[in-house]
Amino acid sequence: MSVLVSVEQVEKAFGLPGGQEYLALKGIDLQIHRGEFVSLIGHSGCGKSTLLNMVAGLSLPTGGIVALDGHTITVPGPDRMVVFQHYSLLPWLTVRQNIALAVDAVLKNYSPAERQQIVEEHIDLVGLRQAADKFPAQLSGGMKQRVAIARALAVRPKVLLLDEPFGALDALTRGNLQEQLMRICEEHQMTTLMVTHDVDEAVLLSDRVVMLTNGPGSRIGNILTIDIPRPRRRLEVVNHPSYYSYRSEIIYFLNQQKRIKQWRARRSTVVARHGLEKINLEIGFVPLTACAPLAVAKEKGFFAKHGLEEVNLVRETSWRGIQDGIQGGYLDAAQMPAGMPVWMSLGGGDNPPQPVVTALTLTRNGNAITLHRRFYEQGIHTLSQLKAYILDSPSRRLTFGVVHPSSMHNLLLRYWLAAGGIHPDHDVVLKTLPPAQMVANLTAGNIDGYCVGEP
Repeated sequence: MSVLVSVEQVEKAFGLPGGQEYLALKGIDLQIHRGEFVSLIGHSGCGKSTLLNMVAGLSLPTGGIVALDGHTITVPGPDRMVVFQHYSLLPWLTVRQNIALAVDAVLKNYSPAERQQIVEEHIDLVGLRQAADKFPAQLSGGMKQRVAIARALAVRPKVLLLDEPFGALDALTRGNLQEQLMRICEEHQMTTLMVTHDVDEAVLLSDRVVMLTNGPGSRIGNILTIDIPRPRRRLEVVNHPSYYSYRSEIIYFLNQQKRIKQWRARRSTVVARHGLEKINLEIGFVPLTACAPLAVAKEKGFFAKHGLEEVNLVRETSWRGIQDGIQGGYLDAAQMPAGMPVWMSLGGGDNPPQPVVTALTLTRNGNAITLHRRFYEQGIHTLSQLKAYILDSPSRRLTFGVVHPSSMHNLLLRYWLAAGGIHPDHDVVLKTLPPAQMVANLTAGNIDGYCVGEP
């Protein structure tokens, strides 16, 4: 697919009283292909609508370039139609007249009969034939938004821009409009950029979800490709094997940004005392048996006894949270799996190398491999019997959970499988999950077994 919208090294700053500036966006690089549906998601104030407005031409970047079809965007135009959260309908015009107003203004080279036909087609497209002669005051919120979508589509734009179009609607109406929007975008191969706060909406509608970090100076923190086949239907999408993985990825990102914001709010100046270079520490932990030394030291006052007067234990739900905390600089130290310090120092997982020093072992052993009970009930009690089961069921690869690519759990599971002649990368699927979610995923049937430490 060819690139339609190009955002290159875009920055946006707003003037403040006293000659100061607020940097909303910094270093934004994004390319949107023809026919692609891209969603922007992030916490309030991260610059989602600002970026959308620059694509619309309603605002200009302070630095960088926003281009459509290779031409720099400097003004609004009918090739980029915006649907706002508020319906923006003229109250003295009917549904038909509101749509016709846009069509008559943009498609002047069409005959009156052709323009009228386009209006009628788009009334039917959004299912408003029965309300075509009603005024906005006589319509529900969902119907008003359908008029706004029809008006935007009727002028045949190159890009449809949606700024939280369903945010003010009830869940049932929102769901129905999402289904209609998907159908329209798929039938017309419409290139769409949408701002949303709704994680499920982003996964349902998008080809890619662009996640923005907190401001000031928001950046693109991650871009998630949603590889779910189209056409999509809501009830079918939630049953797709990858749906909850995509959803969890976005929620994890948003939670991390929230925690970073909280950390910045309480961050204090580095304090040196008692011959120590720093006595105020943020130490991350995952609630497993291995965190006991940190918890006991905190509760018994051992940190303070040795001069560490301000130690805050930060609870993370996964090892990835620990990794991001160390790499992001908002954790000073953390409990880790044995392999993670080396893994991070070498730049594992496509991350930049982050030198990590360790000199303390918290626990040893305690790891176990667990299989779903159905294997035992089917008479699979040994590794060789598990291998035979895998060979007899080539159409469905078993999935096993591990807590982190660098963890001993991953290595132990791989050694165990390989000892039985099972290739850990070809014969089964290894999936990274937080330790606390292993049992729930096993119960739900998302995994067939796991290797994890003490609960």
